[in-house]
Amino acid sequence: MAAMDSASIMSILAKPQGSSLHIAMFPWLAFGHMIPFLEYAKFLAKKGHKISFISTPKNIDRLPKIPPNLASSITFVKLQLPRVNGLPENAEATMDVHNDDIEYLKKAYDGLQPDLASFLKNSLPDLIIYDSAPFWLPETAEKLGISRVFLCLFNAWFLCFFGPTDVMVNGSDPRKDPEDFMVSAPWVPFENRVAYRRFEINWMIGSGKNNVSGVSDIFRAGKILQGSQAVLIRHCPEFEGQWLNLLEALHHKPVIPLGLMPPPREQFDSSDDFNETWVSIKSWLNAQNKKSVLYVALGSEVSLSQENVTELAIGLESSGVPFFWSLRKPAWLNKSFELPEGFEDRIQGKGMVWKDWAPQMKILRHQSVGGFLTHCGWSSCVEGISVGLPLIMLPFLVDQGLNARVLADNGVGIEIPRNEEDGSYTGDLVAESVRLVMIDDDGKRFRDKASELSLTFSDSEIHQSYLEKSVN
Repeated sequence: MAAMDSASIMSILAKPQGSSLHIAMFPWLAFGHMIPFLEYAKFLAKKGHKISFISTPKNIDRLPKIPPNLASSITFVKLQLPRVNGLPENAEATMDVHNDDIEYLKKAYDGLQPDLASFLKNSLPDLIIYDSAPFWLPETAEKLGISRVFLCLFNAWFLCFFGPTDVMVNGSDPRKDPEDFMVSAPWVPFENRVAYRRFEINWMIGSGKNNVSGVSDIFRAGKILQGSQAVLIRHCPEFEGQWLNLLEALHHKPVIPLGLMPPPREQFDSSDDFNETWVSIKSWLNAQNKKSVLYVALGSEVSLSQENVTELAIGLESSGVPFFWSLRKPAWLNKSFELPEGFEDRIQGKGMVWKDWAPQMKILRHQSVGGFLTHCGWSSCVEGISVGLPLIMLPFLVDQGLNARVLADNGVGIEIPRNEEDGSYTGDLVAESVRLVMIDDDGKRFRDKASELSLTFSDSEIHQSYLEKSVN
């Protein structure tokens, strides 16, 4: 792991220690990406660097406020998102569109290239840090003499599954049949279960095909890796560190771990304990027994079907386990999900369906919460495990299935059994999974393992040390 131990932003730029840099940051249009980018921007600003944080007007206006002491160090640069046929009006982030329409968002994102190039030419930052989507950006920055670093918010195992750079860029993946993606990738030299299930294959194969943006998602990531001088990644060597070494070997450039970037303390301090939303939620949680409540949240970008919601409701009710279900209507959905007739009346006192924004980290940390039913977005997984909660996993897209395989192998929870052909599930299997992880004697192993792994996931000293090493 020598390269990872020695590489840093300063060494990539050949800058002396203590230099003050102008760093531009350009995340993908998803809040699961923009917010970690912003957290890293705040860290860099505290180190004396000037940050230009670039996104679209609506997204910047929706981001958390910058602490006053950092306001002079972080400048928000608003670029107008071009109009694209097929993209809903006023949509500027993945949470604003159905999964099927994200390709139109990528086409619009590519349309930011001229304005971004103009900004870079006029401001000439020392470094630009970007996401996996702007495949054209490394070349643009290189022509201007700007250093280039990819900040990857996916796991190392997810990137490794797609293969070496040339396979991603040239479309030369030897895997052609669906079954090829249901086993470990041929370039992974160690035993693992990182593979897709049959009902997830369509997404995997589709990611290698050109979409309305004119290129494939795998090509985008390949060009990003090809044109970057280094990779910053939300990962730590203490957890599945072998994937970091493999990622470095596959792409022949420094991989710099940032740690797991667990949520900052201010996300769950007591300063907003009198916030009306939290007061209402906390009152309900306070009435429940310690470690008895299952928190249910499937993210803001998963496109649930009505059947998904119905079966999940049936399973939660029949499990007999108290639950708090964050079921917020997506912005793109014209009507709210329908719950089974009489459902909300029957669960009074033992279940709560919350249909507005919910402070996830505060809920997860509450003493009454004892488990987490999650879609396995990596940020949510980190948040849940960092407070020692076992996971009941219901992945839907992108990296979520691979995350679920790795976490199940690590013993922190189980996946809800699914139909292998279409990914459907039944209320009975939801209930069975919930009872196993939350209350059955046999599920104690998941609860114990989650508690054990939380020592690594929540260790602020470990993760802060990787942030420090990324610049020093």
